[in-house]
Amino acid sequence: MSFMSPGQVVWFEIGTTTPEAVTDFYGPLLGWTFEVDPDSSVDGRTYTRILAPGAPWPMGAIQQGDTGDEAINLSILSTDVHADVDALTDLGATVVVPATPVGDVTVFARLKDPRGNLFSLFSRSTSQRFEERIAGTEEYLQQAAFTPKPGSMAGFEIGTTDVKATTDFYTQGFGWRFEKAGADGDVPSLAVFGPDAEYPSGLLRDHSGGNGSTADYAMPTFLVTDVAATAAAAQEAGARVEQQPRSVPAGPARARIRDPRGSRFGLLSQPTAR
Repeated sequence: MSFMSPGQVVWFEIGTTTPEAVTDFYGPLLGWTFEVDPDSSVDGRTYTRILAPGAPWPMGAIQQGDTGDEAINLSILSTDVHADVDALTDLGATVVVPATPVGDVTVFARLKDPRGNLFSLFSRSTSQRFEERIAGTEEYLQQAAFTPKPGSMAGFEIGTTDVKATTDFYTQGFGWRFEKAGADGDVPSLAVFGPDAEYPSGLLRDHSGGNGSTADYAMPTFLVTDVAATAAAAQEAGARVEQQPRSVPAGPARARIRDPRGSRFGLLSQPTAR
């Protein structure tokens, strides 16, 4: 299984009308650096790559004013964006941005799942001029998956008030599978595996009992050394801590944050060895 296989979450995007507000918040908080992607910046809108501290390749991007929404969305690799859009709408998804080519860079689309969560599809470029970037990104994703560093994307989390509707959509649409992962406090959880994946890449949290969440969401999760300290720094910078830092015995500590524009993201730190 390749880390750049169709159906995998391999990227995230932050949609905003004010990219500088995004960089000003996340740069100091998570140590990110940013670079404008000239190939994907079209129609006067910048597309800015996001790099984790010390990373040679980006893990996500800031999309300027594409949907008119301030939102963070997960991005899923597709072999045929047009066909996937048709299949996903048949499963109940709503098209926000139709399948759209961006030169020889990619074809992308933006949709909402049946629970209203924004996500995007994109295809790999077949242009030879991107071969090095594609190979480097795949190598970086593989390394980051097994040995993530602070500031890097460490998976994703989906919260749902209807587990069956959510799991049915992503299983039928992308070939994901879900396995019991215990509970985080009073919230039952399922581990999320991409197509043919040996290891989970995400977590689904069951909020059908009303436990701590009134809305469905899908968000990237970022590794930090100290969840409580980072959550406090985020709050000081204008964010809201929606789920206070908490951990399970011998497990990771987690928090859910809404940034100053209202977009959700997660924080994760691994337990320290004793």
